[in-house]
Amino acid sequence: MIDHVTINVSDLQKSKRFYESALAPLGYGVAFGKEGSFWAFDIGDGLFEIQRSDGPPPLTPTHVAFRVKSREEVDAFHCAALAVGGRDNGAPGPRPEYTEAYYAAFVLDPDGHNIEAMIDPKP
Repeated sequence: MIDHVTINVSDLQKSKRFYESALAPLGYGVAFGKEGSFWAFDIGDGLFEIQRSDGPPPLTPTHVAFRVKSREEVDAFHCAALAVGGRDNGAPGPRPEYTEAYYAAFVLDPDGHNIEAMIDPKP
């Protein structure tokens, strides 16, 4: 299952207004964000995020995060992606800056897109 997708936008405020209006009829709205940096929209079981395209690294053209069932799957994803030419963009491990239980790995695909496998068990 896709947990969240992040895209870069050229004008964060313009894009925020656009997505707030376009997603409202679907019952979706802003979940959280940081003025001038990014906004995340709650889309049911996942998030759709927009971020400034001129922000600090490690911005990539697109970010997709796949929710998995175990840390072992996160580790296996990372290993398999590197074995076929993916580039490490964050080894498997805890990400307490997101949530206390968040565990993820990041790789860059052949086009530089940031692909993540993650688990964040709910208490």
